Amino acid sequence: MMLRANCLCGRTTLTLKGAPVARAICHCSTCRDFYATAMLSATAWNADAVEVEEGATTVFPHPHKQLSKTFCSGCGDVLFGTNRLGMRVVPNALVARALGGALTESFAPTMHLFYRDRIVDVIDALPKFLDGWDGPTYAAASA
Repeated sequence: MMLRANCLCGRTTLTLKGAPVARAICHCSTCRDFYATAMLSATAWNADAVEVEEGATTVFPHPHKQLSKTFCSGCGDVLFGTNRLGMRVVPNALVARALGGALTESFAPTMHLFYRDRIVDVIDALPKFLDGWDGPTYAAASA
């Protein structure tokens, strides 16, 4: 599978090849701060599966952590982040735009990560891992 995604101004094109390694909604404070959002809905890809096909980009390294984000030099739209494992983290807003406005099943989130750190409660059927995906899950208190 190959998907081409454009930034908001359309000058930068990102190519995604194959399938994402993970599909999640992250609630950690690092994602909230770095991506300026209450939670980050994204897909994670091996680095060689994500390529800037055309356009000018700028890379901003996190000042204290081993991650960076790459964005369009024209409009500032975030194309992907690179985490400490070298994986490319592509915001689902960009993927949904490439798919005509909505995520398909193959890109939809399958879990919440770092739900312990959430600032917004989310009511859905996805598993909510309190920390990473190998830790305990959230269990809502019954009324």
